[in-house]
Amino acid sequence: MNKRITEAFQNGKAFIPFITCGDPSLEITEQLVYAMEEAGADLIELGIPFSDPTAEGPVIQAANVRALSGGVTTDKIFAMVEKIRKHTAIPLVFMTYANVVFSYGTERFIKKAAEIGMDGLILPDVPFEEKEEFDRVCKVYGQDLISLIAPTSHERIAQIAREAEGFVYCVSSLGVTGMRSQITTDIGAMAELVKKEKDIPCAVGFGISNPEQAKKMASQADGVIVGSAIVKLCEAHGKDCIPYVKEYVKSMKDAIRE
Repeated sequence: MNKRITEAFQNGKAFIPFITCGDPSLEITEQLVYAMEEAGADLIELGIPFSDPTAEGPVIQAANVRALSGGVTTDKIFAMVEKIRKHTAIPLVFMTYANVVFSYGTERFIKKAAEIGMDGLILPDVPFEEKEEFDRVCKVYGQDLISLIAPTSHERIAQIAREAEGFVYCVSSLGVTGMRSQITTDIGAMAELVKKEKDIPCAVGFGISNPEQAKKMASQADGVIVGSAIVKLCEAHGKDCIPYVKEYVKSMKDAIRE
């Protein structure tokens, strides 16, 4: 397990924001990382844009399109992370799609991610049964391949939990990412099933957008992940989004403090 990821969950409930790299620009993405850390983020998910992000709703899909049409590439994102690592040791994980890693060269991608100081990788389109080709390489380079469990995982939850690294990403809602008015999944039960198998943090994502939801979800898990609501602020405010995102992250972190 990656030490930094474990540490993200050691000071109470973790708040984990997601941003799409290069939306609105890589310079702003870099500044957002610092601002979100100052506002209380415990771990940050950096999305590497992909032309066909199947797990994403319209908000993050649109951010992928904007970033790609702005000329963002995996190498440029790696260069940005190198800069970020000169200023902060906050835990960072990439969230992207198998194709991005595969077309870059799986070993080349994961080795490079480790060299620049990344801590883990989330691949939402890789099912548990097919994770071996990525997981094997992640283990060689000290990167945690984060496992996702969905409300439909049922009997697979124990199996997934047993092999999980870093933290388990509990998907709160069926369907794609995006803000939802209410979340009805029994996250507490999912987290309990995980912890029966392995003592590993569980963080909840998909659909959480306001402090009330964050507080409720944090009462049933070890951390809360928010993407679409933050990406929406980046879309609405463009290059001026940093103070808005910072204020939002602070409000969410404050809501989940125990």
